[in-house]
Amino acid sequence: MQIPPGSRLVFIGDSITDCGRARPPVEGNIEAFGNGYVSLVEAIITASDPTKRLHIINVGVDGDTVSDIAARWERDVISWGAEWLSIMIGINDVWRSIDLLSGGETDVSLEEFSNTLRELVSPIRSSLMGLVFMSPYYIQPDRSDPMRIMMDRFGAAMREIAEENRGIYVDTQAAFDRAMKIYNPKLLTEDKIHVNLLGHAILARAFLDGVEFNW
Repeated sequence: MQIPPGSRLVFIGDSITDCGRARPPVEGNIEAFGNGYVSLVEAIITASDPTKRLHIINVGVDGDTVSDIAARWERDVISWGAEWLSIMIGINDVWRSIDLLSGGETDVSLEEFSNTLRELVSPIRSSLMGLVFMSPYYIQPDRSDPMRIMMDRFGAAMREIAEENRGIYVDTQAAFDRAMKIYNPKLLTEDKIHVNLLGHAILARAFLDGVEFNW
């Protein structure tokens, strides 16, 4: 695995990362991991070999867009002294941009999303041992669906930023696309976004494969 044992790994993101995690995020408290993919990552690594255990901090917040994580970046990323950082954001940026209740107006443009993400990671990249970008996703096999099209565009932008910053890009959309060849999407999620335990296991597997965890 690319992440050395004992490293401090901070996960930041929206509700998919949050998953009911304890507040404040107390290091070492199992409830602080939440009940989603972050907890599965911690459990799998520790179960494989306790000496490989990481110091994991979950600072996901339900409903966040890239602008929201920018507003709390100092408190929830810088202050923790992250050695490895995983960012999973973009779903709400896309969701709100095509929400009919907002009149179809774009709340967060692709350009704003990309620029904000670049402004966040570029200044701290040299201080990090590693940086992981987990793409936004939409559990919809029809790639012509408007939200799927936009989610793919945001994911492509994130991939570009990952490459610019020598980061690891975890294509969660590709992981779910593979799963949808086997499972009906309804077995993973009710709203095409918020996944069940099986969906979180797919996310955890994608993350661990990305950091070259030895299964």
